[in-house]
Amino acid sequence: MTSHPPKPENVRAPEKLSPAEIRKSLEELDGKIKILQGRANATTVDSNHTYHEHIAALTRKRSLIADKLNASTNDSTNSTWTEIKNGIDSLASDIKKIWE
Repeated sequence: MTSHPPKPENVRAPEKLSPAEIRKSLEELDGKIKILQGRANATTVDSNHTYHEHIAALTRKRSLIADKLNASTNDSTNSTWTEIKNGIDSLASDIKKIWE
């Protein structure tokens, strides 16, 4: 069976990962990319290897996973601010009821 490196446009990130799992995945991908870059640099110019394609695919996957981490961070930040705003609105409503 021949194995071809994935193409960057066909790479997907896992759907449901916790922030800790996302960080672990990013570390693992960084390690894999570093190893492949070392192998690509160690090979001769005219050798038939696919390291650069594999590096491009892993880099794309890393980017997609990092976007998920940023999105989850933004979601939790937005939900915190939404909760604060809702609390303030509720407090204002309660104060109005007291004065009525």
